[in-house]
Amino acid sequence: MENEILQDKSAAYIAVGLCALAMTAAAIGLSILWVALIETVGRNPQVKKDVQSFGFIGMGSIEAIALYMFVVAVLMIFF
Repeated sequence: MENEILQDKSAAYIAVGLCALAMTAAAIGLSILWVALIETVGRNPQVKKDVQSFGFIGMGSIEAIALYMFVVAVLMIFF
């Protein structure tokens, strides 16, 4: 009985580690998006308003993915 509980928890911890990898990938994607925004505005300052609005939409999407992974990880640890 106790061995089954330990196996279930160990699988949950492995899944939480995979969620942490997904959050890391989201952070890398966010930094790539920031670099692209800065380069675009640096090359052509007239498009700042257009690029900025699309950039914020992209950042929100990336952060939502990271937040979903965090919620899933917390749920796996405590339930």
